[in-house]
Amino acid sequence: MGCVYSRACIGEICVPKDGRVKEPQRGRTNAAEIAVFSPTSSNEGEETRDQIHSQLSLNLPGDQELGITRLSRVSSQFLPADGSRAVKVPSGNYELKYSYLSQRGYYPDALDKANQDSFCIHTPFGTNPDDHFFGVFDGHGEFGAECSQFVKRKLCENLLRSNKFHVDAIEACHAAYLTTNTQLHADSLDDSMSGTTAITVLVRGRKIYVANSGDSRAVIAEKRGKEIVAVDLSIDQTPFRVDELERVKLSGARVLTLDQIEGLKNPDVQCWGTEEGDDGDPPRLWVPNGMYPGTAFTRSIGDSIAETIGVVANPEIVMLELTEDHPFFVLASDGVFEFLSSQTVVDMVAKHNDPRDACAAIVAESYRLWLQYETRTDDITVIVVHINGLVGQAGGESANPASILRPPVPQVSEATGSESPLAFSLSSRNQQARHDLSRARLRAIESSLENGQIWVPPPPAHRKTWEEEAHIERALHDHFLFRKLTDSQRHVLLDCMQRIEVQPGDTVVKQL
Repeated sequence: MGCVYSRACIGEICVPKDGRVKEPQRGRTNAAEIAVFSPTSSNEGEETRDQIHSQLSLNLPGDQELGITRLSRVSSQFLPADGSRAVKVPSGNYELKYSYLSQRGYYPDALDKANQDSFCIHTPFGTNPDDHFFGVFDGHGEFGAECSQFVKRKLCENLLRSNKFHVDAIEACHAAYLTTNTQLHADSLDDSMSGTTAITVLVRGRKIYVANSGDSRAVIAEKRGKEIVAVDLSIDQTPFRVDELERVKLSGARVLTLDQIEGLKNPDVQCWGTEEGDDGDPPRLWVPNGMYPGTAFTRSIGDSIAETIGVVANPEIVMLELTEDHPFFVLASDGVFEFLSSQTVVDMVAKHNDPRDACAAIVAESYRLWLQYETRTDDITVIVVHINGLVGQAGGESANPASILRPPVPQVSEATGSESPLAFSLSSRNQQARHDLSRARLRAIESSLENGQIWVPPPPAHRKTWEEEAHIERALHDHFLFRKLTDSQRHVLLDCMQRIEVQPGDTVVKQL
């Protein structure tokens, strides 16, 4: 996602062309100061389908500023041209074979909308051949693409620069997330109503460290007899989680669905149950006396306004020791898990020997389900990593079935405030995937049936964001001219309305 960079500026830090400026730019890191690279994608012109690799010298041991050894640049709709890639993990005497795919979403009202997802793969990560890093970042808001790119770059830099990186990976990950969040707030990029989720996996020898802020997800496959079972390494941070719901309420957030905001349901009654039954209308977070920001997640990087009501960057961190019973793991944005469960994703990967084919299958099925149940698709990003050749346990002992980790994963940490990570419970499970029609689509279909016409999406010029719909529907609901309209009639009227920019002094309504 983000802006498309020409070959001439690969490796440079490019300023977004249309980012809203909060204040004069200050203190940007020069690209020459640290070499951290990862895939970017396009938001202007033809999508670039070439892939460029460059090797950076790592002859200076211990130099954390050297960063990553590979530069890998791809478009948002492109698989690796040379297929899956493999990298050795010397201390564990095994191999990671990985592939990736990021698919830009389909938005009928914004066909050129940038892919706000981004991802990074650094093999190795820094100077240690036993360290490897994978990350998926799902941007949102007007400047979500730019926020996602910013965090993808800065998070890696901050992690490598941490003096705790080689001695305490959990503490280093925690600090890197919070530092990156602070840097985004201070940057000229406007993150007041924009930000990104972040799910990252650091492979260090036979251990993996999973850090999560938001509702993207990491899943590992585990062999149990003849079955391959999905084990969630992150739990989506949304108001569906009771612990997260109570936490944001204590910070002053109102938690309501759009139907509650619109007055269609009692705002004093918790009307949502589980994520699979939310009917496309999940609980969202709102400031006490306003109809914003409306986030459906409880943690993210950026989102400075939402941060005032408890949407924090603090990651939940899981450590897992790999065994021969862990054949692969997956990182993906919520564009995958909106309609596919963790187990379904694991089953799909298990059918393919090549992670490249697995990525293509997952993205294709996710895209199909979005169009089956919605009028658009989200951006969809997935990384699949096979774990090949891992034998026995650490220290050369054979694996004891009784010692194999079962969910919940025992060693889990959470960071609160600016403190060091603390233990927290991973006893909750991710909600099942949604599999029903959204309320907006149901209303549109209903109105078309009433008129005896085949339903088609409204013209792109009249499509609106859910924030605009909420404002307009509230106004219609309270106005005497529209009180007797049915929900379907009100929805048709809403679709007909067009946004018109006016200046001070312009005549808005004139009575003849």
